[in-house]
Amino acid sequence: MCGICGELRFDGEAPGGGVLARMLACLRRRGPDHEGRYRTGPVQLGHRRLSVIDLSDASNQPWVDESLGLALVFNGAIYNYRELRARLQGEGVRFVSEGDTEVVLRAYAHWGESFVERLHGMFAIAIWDERRQQLIAARDRFGIKPFYYSLTRGHFRFASNTQALLAAGDVDTGFDSVALHHHFTLHAVVPAPRTLLRGIRKLPPAHLLVIDAAGRERLKAYWQLDASPPERPLSEQEWLEATREALLEAVRKRRVVADVPVGVLLSGGLDSSLLVALLAQHGGNDLLTFSVGFEDHPDERGNEFEFSDAVAKRYGTQHHKIHVPNHEVLDRLPEAIDHMAEPMVGQDAVAFYLLSEQVSRHVKVVQSGQGADEVFAGYFWYPRMHAAHGSDVERFRPFYFDRDHQEYLQMVTPGYAGPDYTEALVAERLAAVNTDQYLNKVLHFDVTTLIVDDPVKRVDNMTMAWGLEARVPFLDQQLVELVIRMPPELKLRENGKYPLKWMARGLVPDAVIDRPKAYFPVPALKYVSGPFLDFMRDILSSRACRERGLYRQGYVELMLNSPRQQFTRLQGSKLWHLAALELWLQRNVDAPA
Repeated sequence: MCGICGELRFDGEAPGGGVLARMLACLRRRGPDHEGRYRTGPVQLGHRRLSVIDLSDASNQPWVDESLGLALVFNGAIYNYRELRARLQGEGVRFVSEGDTEVVLRAYAHWGESFVERLHGMFAIAIWDERRQQLIAARDRFGIKPFYYSLTRGHFRFASNTQALLAAGDVDTGFDSVALHHHFTLHAVVPAPRTLLRGIRKLPPAHLLVIDAAGRERLKAYWQLDASPPERPLSEQEWLEATREALLEAVRKRRVVADVPVGVLLSGGLDSSLLVALLAQHGGNDLLTFSVGFEDHPDERGNEFEFSDAVAKRYGTQHHKIHVPNHEVLDRLPEAIDHMAEPMVGQDAVAFYLLSEQVSRHVKVVQSGQGADEVFAGYFWYPRMHAAHGSDVERFRPFYFDRDHQEYLQMVTPGYAGPDYTEALVAERLAAVNTDQYLNKVLHFDVTTLIVDDPVKRVDNMTMAWGLEARVPFLDQQLVELVIRMPPELKLRENGKYPLKWMARGLVPDAVIDRPKAYFPVPALKYVSGPFLDFMRDILSSRACRERGLYRQGYVELMLNSPRQQFTRLQGSKLWHLAALELWLQRNVDAPA
């Protein structure tokens, strides 16, 4: 796990060392163990390393093979790298290191652009091919690892976060009007390739981008998730057994493919509790687990320690509980915002940030339960969509959109008004899924598009801010490819996630399995009052916010005057949505690192 960056010039100018230095400075916390640079002709590559696989200097990056004319920077983990290495060796390829980095480079040298189809894991990759004078970039199937870029007439730059590109300079920081609509409708999700800023784009998941020294670019998808029913119908028991085997393998791979200890973020919910149980059941008698809790609110508890404690006790884990008072949430909130590659409104972003700070003192790698709800239909809106009638969008909008288009027009000033871009996006993406099962269309859209920005991006940004690698077994390729084709009724049974509940019986306390679905609670950012309300009022009444001219003042006043009555359909604070974007802009765009 690392931070990567680079620049390819196609204007005849030599790459500037100052540009690379500024980008690397913004990636230091993603990779605290080593910094590497490489420059040749029109290209320069930079890398910050977090040593997880092959801890020796032999796996430092950029990884260069002068004889092949190849140079690589890579962020992520390839879970099948040992199998790929053995196959390449069997075909005469020689290796000089023990890690997955060299395997990626040798795979490209041996198989060409199709190499990426053979990689199973999470990754963002950039390879400079000197002989072909082209840069090859690739991102994993579910966008677990980030890849941002800026493209001008003179250069192509890329990095693991937007802060690095902003620090490099020459970025158009005006709003992308389509992205802005998505941001406020899909709770801060802006699907690739867009970002809120016109001058920064992101490589879509499961895509490969080739750009040559003349600036010609070629983008192609190397994988698509197939949601069609299997040719041979499976019995209920066959579905359940196949799911158990796939999840067991996913968990195992994410534990053994590391040369450092691997912990678990234990929230107290079903997903992370099941991960602990499976790890303990299959050779993990020295598990480290970590939980975080916040101050209670009259309307919502701030922790789930009673559930995480029960799981930790059952399996004798080395358990660490972190309790965060409200004043620390508020004090550290701007710090967490600084590490968001794009603005996020999930109230648990700061929770992950503060938890990761503590966890990073004990381990470099953790497994996390993110993705289970999107893969196994665990959220409350899925059965409502499943039971609804109408067009695809009519079944989706009333249960998911943060605000309808009319409210969006009431929120933004006339210069930012436009058509309903988000409805058009949702209709297009749902129509493209190859199944007649509506719920599976929604889950396909979720795991290939929505989840990339929330919660996957949130987990990556907040953990990597502390040099901590988070692995998400519920987004294992083989597991998702299996479950997306499962009949919706089986996933929805017992209020959702039935296959996981079936699997957990006898392994996880019944109280954890049978409790209502809960969320990572940070009540102070949901039920906004007191110092948090003052904090948001200061942001939204600041000179920077007024001069930006994005929000209508009447809408802002409505949010400030009744924040506890202004919730989205998914129970997020609309006031926090406004303040979070403005704070991110002030700290990252108005005054970039």
